[in-house]
Amino acid sequence: MAGNPQSEVLIRVHSKRAGGNMIHPVEVDTPPVQSPAPTPMVYREIKHFKKWFPWLIPSFVVANVVMFGISMYVNNCPKNSVSCVADFLGRFSFQPFKENPLLGPSSSTLEKMGALDVSKVVDGHQGWRLISCIWLHGGLLHLLANMLSLVVIGIRLEREFGFVRIGLLYLIAGFGGSLLSALFIQSNISVGASGAVFGLLGAMLSELITNWTIYANKIAALVTLVVIIAINLAVGILPHVDNFAHIGGFISGFLLGFVFLIRPQFGWVSQRYAPPGYSTPLAKPKFKTYQCVLWIISLLLLVAWLVAGLVQLLRGVDLNDHCSWCHYLSCVPTSRWSCNTQPISCMSEQSGNQLSLTCSNNNRNGTYTLVNATASQIQGLCSQLCR
Repeated sequence: MAGNPQSEVLIRVHSKRAGGNMIHPVEVDTPPVQSPAPTPMVYREIKHFKKWFPWLIPSFVVANVVMFGISMYVNNCPKNSVSCVADFLGRFSFQPFKENPLLGPSSSTLEKMGALDVSKVVDGHQGWRLISCIWLHGGLLHLLANMLSLVVIGIRLEREFGFVRIGLLYLIAGFGGSLLSALFIQSNISVGASGAVFGLLGAMLSELITNWTIYANKIAALVTLVVIIAINLAVGILPHVDNFAHIGGFISGFLLGFVFLIRPQFGWVSQRYAPPGYSTPLAKPKFKTYQCVLWIISLLLLVAWLVAGLVQLLRGVDLNDHCSWCHYLSCVPTSRWSCNTQPISCMSEQSGNQLSLTCSNNNRNGTYTLVNATASQIQGLCSQLCR
């Protein structure tokens, strides 16, 4: 008997909802058919929700590890320092704990390798340090913490959004973190990928907001993500942690997430991939209105922030002069630690095989048996004496 049966077109969508791959049915009217045979189900792959193979983030991890190895090779602790940690590593042994508790090279080596040094960026026109510093790490512990976070966060994002968007997000967020750090911390060098990693965290938050309708358990996901971000930012108030890089990277990544990680709504996807010959309801736009508004506002704010920040940096502006309390965002002094960031310097005097040092920061004195001490050896001893 002829009739007007309803058929279902099933579209396979790689979604981040709970349950993995979702099948979203689209009910459509079909022309009359003469045969009672059931209409076959049609499966189509949706490119907007495809899963990508993550290779870029693992490559970034390898690059960071290689750069750390090169830094330790250049550092050559046995030659340039009086004592080293893990001497059995030879040239790759670490600086003394008093000089670098993170198990890594000296500050002079990091500066030579491309650490962020504001004076060299402003006066030496070495703007490339704003990018090169995110590939360097202060020590083995620093490297492990950042790479673990990068693997956990970055691979998930690359699998969902592809290497182009996540690669650009990582680099731009890292640049934004370096930029804010340079505007506030101008007396010390800065290294680390944490600004870029915080950018990925910020992008996860904005991606959740802009793609709100496709998530199951929205509130739980939002609360969990906010708690993780808050804990990581709170760690930044400890001494010797550059929280301004964290904040700058997070803000940049948060704005970029609205631009790079926007997804089309399911109604538009269903219409676009419906097989020929099937009638569809009223056409729906690709993106919701609030997604477009957030995209425009975020792009404008991001460009304004990066351009204004770079101009102020190249003019030699120190934002601490305009914000008396902002330094507490990076370090809060307590009875257990100090937030003194003054550059370390010493007065040295060589007499025969005796080297005498006086720390200019705390007036401590030290005498060492050392013949023809090199500048690197004196700087390492000075760092230990002043800490």
